[in-house]
Amino acid sequence: MTSQHEHSVRITRGEVTLEGILGLSIDPRGIVVFAHGSGSGRFSPRNMFVARQLQRDGFATLLLDLLTEVEADDRRNVFDINLLADRLLLAKGWLEAEPRAQHLKIGYFGASTGAGAALQAAAREPSNIKAVVSRGGRPDLAEPYLPSVTAPTLLIVGGHDEPVIEMNQAAYDLLTCERKLVLVPGATHLFEEPGTLEQVAEHASRWFQQYLKTA
Repeated sequence: MTSQHEHSVRITRGEVTLEGILGLSIDPRGIVVFAHGSGSGRFSPRNMFVARQLQRDGFATLLLDLLTEVEADDRRNVFDINLLADRLLLAKGWLEAEPRAQHLKIGYFGASTGAGAALQAAAREPSNIKAVVSRGGRPDLAEPYLPSVTAPTLLIVGGHDEPVIEMNQAAYDLLTCERKLVLVPGATHLFEEPGTLEQVAEHASRWFQQYLKTA
């Protein structure tokens, strides 16, 4: 279900059509593109929660299925970070030509495997990408690209998500851009514990407010 400020969109290249939800606020300060984790999509309740908070804080958002329905049935595609990054760059190009969004600076919000795709995309095409936020991300999947990321990057990890903490600490050391690693106390990988997803949204919003500026 979309709100009155959200619009269903289709991004097409050749035979590939990606379904998305474009959320617009009045005079947005920038737009955040969401890269979902494995087995998730544009209706991900966690990412929709964060997107709605960002909208309230004055940002436009794009929740996007990075795979078609047929592609998503093949589990190999879910972990094909090169393909997912390609799709993010397709969305970036679409936004830069879309009248409602072409004047806006862009940020990426990646969850789980989507964070790896977001970091790779930010490294491959850094123009107009002003910030990256990773939630419970797998930045290790973009390891060769990490030193090339120039956009300020926030890594948010659950305080009880031990394997992912180690991955993000290693990624932090490889990144050469402005960066920050935040552990959310008491949170596991999906941030299902009461109040933890709210903390993710608050950290992300502050990061985008600091770095995602259209002016």
